[in-house]
Amino acid sequence: MIINKSAVRNFYTLLFTLFVTTGFAQIQDNFEGNGNITGWFGDDCNIDITASNPLVQGINTSSTVLAYGDIGGQYANVRFQMDENFDLASNNIFTLKIFVPNSGVTGNQNNQLSLKLQDGSLAAPWETQSEIIKSIVLDQWQTVTFDFLNDNYINLDPSSPPPTQRADFNRVVIQVNGENNNDQVVAYIDDILYEGSAEPVADPIYDYLVWSDEFNNDGSINPSNWHHQTLLPSGGSWFNGEIQHYTNRIDNSYVSNGVLNILGKKESFTDQGVNKQYTSARLNSKFAFTYGKVEVRAQMPSGHGTWPAIWMLGKNINEDGGYWDLEGFGTTGWPACGEIDIMEHWGHNQNYVQSATHTPSSFGATINHGGQIIPTTSSEFHIYTLEWFPDKLVFKVDGNQHYMYKPDVYNADTWPFNAEQYILLNFAFLPDIVSTFVQDAMRVDYVRVYQTSPTSTNSVLANSSLDLKNRPNPANNQTTISYHLSTASSIDLSVYDLNGRLIKTLLNEKQVAGNHEVVWDLTDLSSGLYFYTLRTDEQVVTRKCIIE
Repeated sequence: MIINKSAVRNFYTLLFTLFVTTGFAQIQDNFEGNGNITGWFGDDCNIDITASNPLVQGINTSSTVLAYGDIGGQYANVRFQMDENFDLASNNIFTLKIFVPNSGVTGNQNNQLSLKLQDGSLAAPWETQSEIIKSIVLDQWQTVTFDFLNDNYINLDPSSPPPTQRADFNRVVIQVNGENNNDQVVAYIDDILYEGSAEPVADPIYDYLVWSDEFNNDGSINPSNWHHQTLLPSGGSWFNGEIQHYTNRIDNSYVSNGVLNILGKKESFTDQGVNKQYTSARLNSKFAFTYGKVEVRAQMPSGHGTWPAIWMLGKNINEDGGYWDLEGFGTTGWPACGEIDIMEHWGHNQNYVQSATHTPSSFGATINHGGQIIPTTSSEFHIYTLEWFPDKLVFKVDGNQHYMYKPDVYNADTWPFNAEQYILLNFAFLPDIVSTFVQDAMRVDYVRVYQTSPTSTNSVLANSSLDLKNRPNPANNQTTISYHLSTASSIDLSVYDLNGRLIKTLLNEKQVAGNHEVVWDLTDLSSGLYFYTLRTDEQVVTRKCIIE
């Protein structure tokens, strides 16, 4: 079993069983001496397999990459050839990372990447080639996957059988922005991997409760868990034409008999110098996380013009009045921060609940959505679920899946979902609210967040005075673990693998109160997910670290 290094930053648990052609343990090249691809060659293309990474950020912080320089040749490409043929009947997936700076492109060709399989023993190997073309974006590293079983492919010879029925391919050709043109392209390629077609190991099991609100105490909402977002956006009106004020009054959000009520009311209310005819509440969770399962058991209001939602935003959104922006994390606009709509319900389409994603690649009237009809949406409680995996988002109601978001290419435009997000609960009104509406509530029985259990012997405290974290995370050669001790304490700082086995002990000593840092050398560890645990006299905290 190996770890798919080309995607480990975005999906830390996505491990693939790697079956390759007879005689190959694996086919890969990271251009840092760890690979078995030799004999790189450029056709009308300058090539440097020891080039420095010009953009050490995002999903690729490695130091050395392949530089691709199409100098204007009509059929420019780079390629390599293996001694044995690919067995595409059982192994059909190739992945790589690519970065194409806008400044290195001339002409008006489509921004695309082609991977072609050829028989290198032929005098004209292209005549029987099979090709997959994928769109790419400029100015950022991205991971591109070529699946010769499931992707659309092009056989140059239409009489050729499907690629998976052939055993004559031994050459891989990589081409940027197509052929039959004399435009120039500068590109950088890294982490090429022929990883086979075996199913990935099971998705992470999110069964370890890390945060919840059960709404057991009547009265005001728990201020340790929730923030009332009330500040009007610039212009005095909420987005999407919403016409209500969000308030922090107990009239609009309160707990009763174990249920949170977000009450929307028809009433004249003036706040921030603006008068509106409807009030409601918008709550931000004071807990943010990356990857896991969210479960919300809730009952929706009804009425044409009502719009309740259970959703998530990137912790980094720079939205004035939002909790995390007030805490100093607001660095990124919408939709670059990423938005995950777990559930939306529009009163004009009673009983239809929808899930969606908003990213730079599709936002607003996004094409990325799906839903289902729940006949008792407003009369009974239902469990709305998001399963947030490192490579996909799965949406369900009462365990029945209705949508999955899993893009073909992972980059900042399609997948901003590799950083912390927080939960929002709100009840909005649209201008077409029915005139007979007086009041109704979005009722929430509980909100729960689950993640993978760190180990069978270690615990996670979601909120800890230790403020334990490491940066960078994901990390490469080293990362710095930081924490705060409020009092002097004996500490043990240890590292565990996915199976809970102790890998190493970084510290075991008495330390004084204050801020502390430990530099963790990662050069002796394989890529993947690890846990580090800090034990003090008073508590035990475990955190995750991704090593790429």
